[in-house]
Amino acid sequence: MLTLPAAAAAPGVQQAGATALCMNEDNSHWFFSRAGQTYTPESVASFIDQYGGTEVREILLSANSQRTSFASNVWDPIWKGYDPQGPDDQPLFRSTPAEGRAGARKWVHTAWALAQKGIDPYALWIARARREGLSPWISMRMNDLHNVDDPDSYMHSTFWREHPEFRRIPWRAVDWRDRAFDYGRQEVREYHFRLVREYCERYDFDGLELDWMRFGFHLRPGYELADGPKITEFVRATRRLLDDWEKRRGHRIKLGVRVPSRPQTAIDLGMDGAKWAREGLVQMLVVTPFWASIETDMPIELWRQLAGKEVTLCAGLELLLRPYHAYRPLGYNTLETVRGAAASLLSRGADRIYLFNYMDSQTAMPDLPNYPTLLRECGSLKTLAGKPRRHVVTYSDTYAPGEPSGAQLPKTLQAGEWAAFRLHVGPRLSKAKLRLQCEDLELSEVRVNGEPVQPAAEEEKFRCWQCRPGLQGLVVVDARAAKAGKAHWVEIAGE
Repeated sequence: MLTLPAAAAAPGVQQAGATALCMNEDNSHWFFSRAGQTYTPESVASFIDQYGGTEVREILLSANSQRTSFASNVWDPIWKGYDPQGPDDQPLFRSTPAEGRAGARKWVHTAWALAQKGIDPYALWIARARREGLSPWISMRMNDLHNVDDPDSYMHSTFWREHPEFRRIPWRAVDWRDRAFDYGRQEVREYHFRLVREYCERYDFDGLELDWMRFGFHLRPGYELADGPKITEFVRATRRLLDDWEKRRGHRIKLGVRVPSRPQTAIDLGMDGAKWAREGLVQMLVVTPFWASIETDMPIELWRQLAGKEVTLCAGLELLLRPYHAYRPLGYNTLETVRGAAASLLSRGADRIYLFNYMDSQTAMPDLPNYPTLLRECGSLKTLAGKPRRHVVTYSDTYAPGEPSGAQLPKTLQAGEWAAFRLHVGPRLSKAKLRLQCEDLELSEVRVNGEPVQPAAEEEKFRCWQCRPGLQGLVVVDARAAKAGKAHWVEIAGE
């Protein structure tokens, strides 16, 4: 495991209300990556220290998938059925491929070992976060579907296994989304609300996030609009519960949600985040893709109009980077592509950049030594100013059943045909270069915002054109084919 230097203190850590970063720590990463260590309350708590003095404002601690990573009284803990003296092919792990059993066991054994010692990492992290000037939250995954293609996986709850009739599409098991819980069922809502209640009873957090984007499909196809109000009532019930706990704890407890990146898609999947914000039910609204790619053109301005000014509006960034779903090889974001997305989304009115799957090892950016720099730079236009950044055309990866999906790429052109590509580059670029990745395609003319651009030296994988200084905001690239072919990648890089 790569050991990172502690992030250097940033001058003037941002206060609440300023633009900043939210950091989501998933429910398994720490347990995998710290397996085999000697655990003390201090050694566990110190994990949070790397985020102190950075632009991270809220740290959101994910504590469950279908099972919990702590000793829950109402859900199965991840170690249920585990024999610490048994072999890797014991019944709990038997359905896991042989090459993955040792890794799976790291998570299970670490969580089990902490429970045996009476160490609750989430309580320790919450307390340490406050000491470091961070706002600690718990993030609850509302419908996790990891490994559902393996019904016997160690990750699945007893409730999920024993009640296939409660699934979103009980008559089919073709797609992972088919196996999600159906929140139209009262039994499903009650089961999940028990964990909401336990989180409130167990932890003194600043906020609770309902992560509806893990995995984003909660209602039977065709019933999303009819049953969507049931999800809204779940959110209302959670807000009422938090109101009660505010009186007991003596401080404000916020409610947050993660929802799809497009307002109509969110509504059509039963997650009307804008309505929840307007009603004052949620104080943090994260709009985000699911997983398959970062989404660089989320309609932040529209979300602000729909959700109002009172909610903290967060732009969620995923770790993967690709221009369309079938693009290969699979790519990952680096410091420069995160800078580009963050600069654009903050300039469009986002209050926070929300990092999901950006952890300090394993599930992490490929240029991991730049991780501390990302934490110090990517939450503010001021600290992003003048830094090299890349703005890549990507796509939205989440759609309601039957909703038309749209992606600008790949684009096939015939000889003489024009194509247009839209991207947002945020604040002014003092210098900029257009990069295209093409297959067979030869271009006779390329324009950026209507102005001709001149070819520049080719780079590995890319054909390049030099753009005029001063590009900012919305940019449209027009290209005309001299020879038929296909465009696979479009980006503008600069600083």
